[in-house]
Amino acid sequence: MEPKAALAAFFFWLRDYTMKFIDYVTINVTSGNGGKGCTSFRRETFVPLGGPDGGDGGRGGHVIFRANPQMGTLLDLRFQRIYKAQNGRGGAGQKKFGRDGKDCVIEVPVGTMLKDADSEELLADLDSPDSEFVMARGGKGGLGNSHFATSVRQAPRYSQPGLPGEEKHLLIELKLLADVGLLGLPNAGKSTLISVISNARPKIADYPFTTLVPNLGMVKYEDLRSFVVADIPGLIEGAHKGVGLGHRFLRHVERTSILLHMVDVSVGAEGDSVENMLTLNRELALYSEKLALKPMAVAATKTDVVDKEALDKLSSYCKTNDIDFFALSSVTNTGIKELLAYLAASVEKEVMEKELMEKEL
Repeated sequence: MEPKAALAAFFFWLRDYTMKFIDYVTINVTSGNGGKGCTSFRRETFVPLGGPDGGDGGRGGHVIFRANPQMGTLLDLRFQRIYKAQNGRGGAGQKKFGRDGKDCVIEVPVGTMLKDADSEELLADLDSPDSEFVMARGGKGGLGNSHFATSVRQAPRYSQPGLPGEEKHLLIELKLLADVGLLGLPNAGKSTLISVISNARPKIADYPFTTLVPNLGMVKYEDLRSFVVADIPGLIEGAHKGVGLGHRFLRHVERTSILLHMVDVSVGAEGDSVENMLTLNRELALYSEKLALKPMAVAATKTDVVDKEALDKLSSYCKTNDIDFFALSSVTNTGIKELLAYLAASVEKEVMEKELMEKEL
């Protein structure tokens, strides 16, 4: 392949890869205008003084957001930024009503948050499948002149115009719905773990930042309910300043029940095992205090090629600070069963507590 053709092919691949997971877009939506009312008088043979018979205008179409469980990205909204519902039709004689405008239904993934783009005020959170929210209501249709006839004004020659629709500038933000969030420095073994315990098949390689977008995997453990695990691209020190991939994807673990901090304790791993975990905690706190206070467990990874000193140091620190600790090897499946039992029980407990709170409300 010629150099120019190869370069063009690379840029097409890069564009497609970076666009396949879109979780942040801004769009404009406008609902339909109401149809105008009709000014008309009944004129039929043998019907003297028929009177006004102007019909009402139709309602303008709404702009409605709907959560589609089959979608996983805001990619469609990336390519279409302007959405407009249909205007209502005007009324007609013989008291014929105008047709309502067709609604504009925008489908988004479950977990999508709708915000005002200027104030960033949260308008709606579509966190359940098939949930809907009417973002912009269509304008009301105008009344025809048949509504304005009175005993003293029997032939009104006016009707109402339709009301205009609403226009909004929106910030659409996706937060994936996951029960467990996997966090760690680059190359900590998150992608390998999620590929072992779930149906996810992320890219796995022996270099940092192989995970460029979040991956979701469904996990089923014995008779407990299934839960979803999210693998987030690796964080590094200074992520809050945009270093590496920054904090861009941390929003996707804000809804989780528990965070699993994964620390590489293999021979040749960079940095101190405890310091690596503390670096991760600092970056979480700089992003969100609420996220930093979530229930947390620590997993030492790659124990099939373990640096025993690093493992013992991390284990001792977690024991001293009352942090749940697991030693794992995704290659040999060491510790995987115990970890799954712990995560499944943690998620089950969280779900039951939420259901109890909802019943009390």
